[in-house]
Amino acid sequence: MLTNFQNPLALAARMLVALLFLPEGVSKIGDFASITSYIGSAAVPFPALAAVIAIVVEVVGSVALLAGLQTRWVALIMCAFTLATALFFHRFWTVPSDQVTLQQIMFFKNLAIAGGLLMLAAFGAGAWSMDAKRGS
Repeated sequence: MLTNFQNPLALAARMLVALLFLPEGVSKIGDFASITSYIGSAAVPFPALAAVIAIVVEVVGSVALLAGLQTRWVALIMCAFTLATALFFHRFWTVPSDQVTLQQIMFFKNLAIAGGLLMLAAFGAGAWSMDAKRGS
């Protein structure tokens, strides 16, 4: 029965994931100096380069997901990015006790998002996508 809804559900999944990443990526463009400083404070090497990578992954990746273009590869790249952000920015095991709960929620939220991205990588964008139109 649910197979009748597979394509609209795949489109909805792509849209919801993009809705999370796209505004974040765009906001980083407008506040590049602050984002670079924040990334540097997390001991990420080459913070300016990391900020550019974050912007590209979040903006270009979101647009590609919305279009359903190279969905499997884009989802894998975004999954790796999401796991990296969890490990660098939501280290609940290192924060003061009053911050543990929030950082733990954020960490596991990132893991769940990574799981959704792996589903897109495994099953693709569906028929309502550029991938399907291109025969990818």
